[in-house]
Amino acid sequence: MARKSFLLRIEQQLYDDIESWAQQEMRSVNGQIEYILRQAALKFRNKGQILDVRTPHKTPKAQNESGETLD
Repeated sequence: MARKSFLLRIEQQLYDDIESWAQQEMRSVNGQIEYILRQAALKFRNKGQILDVRTPHKTPKAQNESGETLD
């Protein structure tokens, strides 16, 4: 799997929190951020909210608690 490098700017307190969490789980800060993002993406995908970026898409319509589409 190809890896993409990019710059991430975050507040110092958030970095410190992630660093502490990473140390507790024996990960690097980068590894911890990847873990957090991967878990969030899986959760998002499992809700059916990830769209295929290769094709044009429409904004999903809102649904009520029963899953019925609202107009």
